[in-house]
Amino acid sequence: MREIERRCLQALIGIVQNIYDQMKAGQVPELHIATRTKHNIEFNEESEVWVYGDRKSVRSAKTVKGAYRILKMTYVIGFLKEQLNLNKSSTLRELYYISEGWGAAKFEEQPESDRLVEDLEILTNFQREHFHIRPEEDGATVIGPLRVREETRRGVREIHCQDDVGEGGYQIPVNVDRIEFVDHDAKFVIAIETGGMRDRLVENGFDEKYNAIIVHLKGQPARSTRRLLRRLNTELNLPVVVFTDGDPWSYRIFASVAYGSIKSAHLSEYLATPAAQFVGIRPTDIVKYDLPADKLTDEDIKALNAILTDPRFDSEFWKKEVNLQLEIKKKSEQQALAKYGLDYVTDVYLPERLAELGVV
Repeated sequence: MREIERRCLQALIGIVQNIYDQMKAGQVPELHIATRTKHNIEFNEESEVWVYGDRKSVRSAKTVKGAYRILKMTYVIGFLKEQLNLNKSSTLRELYYISEGWGAAKFEEQPESDRLVEDLEILTNFQREHFHIRPEEDGATVIGPLRVREETRRGVREIHCQDDVGEGGYQIPVNVDRIEFVDHDAKFVIAIETGGMRDRLVENGFDEKYNAIIVHLKGQPARSTRRLLRRLNTELNLPVVVFTDGDPWSYRIFASVAYGSIKSAHLSEYLATPAAQFVGIRPTDIVKYDLPADKLTDEDIKALNAILTDPRFDSEFWKKEVNLQLEIKKKSEQQALAKYGLDYVTDVYLPERLAELGVV
């Protein structure tokens, strides 16, 4: 067991010890956990990321619901203790199914067990990767002038993310902190929402022409993807830009990269890249380029109005763009730029946008 995992295990056991001590003292056990809403996130001036504020939610055994939550947490901690001691790992999905044999501590649905793992992250200040809990989703991919060193089942190996990979690129592992950056010739990193647009840039040789590291986000990015982007930015001092569709859900994808997501604000200093810039399709682009567009749905409108009250989007840029989108009632995809030809995005749109931002 590595030192960080030993400390993680001690923190987990400390939660159970606290519950035991309260009961021994004749108190009804309770836990205080940061409230995970947009009303309880605040900007940390020092780290430049959004983190949880002082509002707390109480898990108390005074209620039946609270007692069950504490019971389930102790079962999960017992499982994680055994897992760490045996140097095994499991997925979030497997944890949910394992609870089938826990009687009254069984989870009713996976989101319940997922939230409990997030609670443990907040209470211990460790990440689920330190618990040996893996996500279900496959890692996203990277292609570009970057050489990495990683430990595999066949020993340590070095991989150049252009020369040693096919068009699919290098797959990001679950624990990005085990990757070592050896060297690179990159000028910037571009994170792309959709697979189709990622393939367009690779086919057009965008990574070679502009010395760019292309990262496929695969929609809402996994934590490993966001951790890699942060490391590329902070350790290699590479600018990061995010290229998405022009809709509220895509703006939230950018927010999760740059500002941190609301439900994992406790990990913002570990996952968020506050220096990331948005180069995605904007409502002003829909008008300027007369892009093919779809009508906003009621859900889209609701999401845009929610963005206007989200403190992470409290800037003149986002207010202007979101209000314009509500006015024109349109949304557009990255691929809509193909209206001007397959090469337009790599030959005109992105170079112009990146030049505006001072990236190229």
